[in-house]
Amino acid sequence: MTNHQESGVWRRLRARRSAVVAAAVLAVLALLALGAPLLAALEGQDPTTYHDGLIDSARGGVPTGPYGGIGGDHWLGVEPGTGRDLFARLLYGARVSLLVALGATVVQILIGVLVGLAAGFGRRFADTVLSRFTDVMLALPMLVFAVALTAVVPAGFPRPLLLVLVIGLLDWGGTSRIVRAQTLTLKSLDHVAAARLGGSGPWRVARRELLPALAAPVITYAAIRVPTNIVAEASLSFLGIGVKPPTSSWGQMLSTATTWFRADPLYVLLPAAFLFVTVLALTVVGDAVRGALDPRERSRLRVGTRGAERAAARTATPPTPPQSPKTPKGAAV
Repeated sequence: MTNHQESGVWRRLRARRSAVVAAAVLAVLALLALGAPLLAALEGQDPTTYHDGLIDSARGGVPTGPYGGIGGDHWLGVEPGTGRDLFARLLYGARVSLLVALGATVVQILIGVLVGLAAGFGRRFADTVLSRFTDVMLALPMLVFAVALTAVVPAGFPRPLLLVLVIGLLDWGGTSRIVRAQTLTLKSLDHVAAARLGGSGPWRVARRELLPALAAPVITYAAIRVPTNIVAEASLSFLGIGVKPPTSSWGQMLSTATTWFRADPLYVLLPAAFLFVTVLALTVVGDAVRGALDPRERSRLRVGTRGAERAAARTATPPTPPQSPKTPKGAAV
């Protein structure tokens, strides 16, 4: 994209208040995740230390004190059963959840762009083979294969990195299809044909002529994939095959919080609220990026809406024909 196009995209993004608010929420969450060690130290706690004196063993490990043990030393209370600080675990869980989602998205985009570009710009045989392989990957049940892969990997392998690889390597088919369809359209344009006739090799043409034009749809799809990957990480951790304690993530916290809903509702509501707000903000930003990179969609929607309103007005109140004035009886004609 040129500088003029980039300025237009930023202008359209800033014009949408929902996108600005969602971006601000994401910026705050990112700062909280990056500053997790500093904020936890400011509170005077860490995410792994057990506080046995803050839980009631006679009641099965319920935190002592009101609202899950909220106080000056523990700003959001403590975790039932262990007494670990909930504020610190939420912050460190944000780091894991966001890093896994972003890392998996990067892997999906890289593989999808390479496969889709090779399929759309290559010969018919390569296109057929890569397209069928993409169809197979799309048909695979990702959750089942993720469970199988995480079960056979050694326990010492870093779980966040494993989740990045599993989600990224199993769910790149959608990106590949989008890139292939765009490439088939772009390679028939005049400037691409001129570059090929000028002696440029396939990868040079792809790098200089196709990839800049593919930036907009790829960025749009990446923005939509991030919240999906956050939910995927939370689902895998909720099933107990994702991040393992003492490392925390929002999905892993929810997996252990379901048994404490009646005794300590905040332990369930806090990670669920963080997860919900993050996914909602990312979805709003992704939709805004799509509209900013493709302003024609917004204009078509606006024109179509106005046309529908005019048509509805015409059909709802049909115009009445003008009536000629009546001539009074006995008047001369």
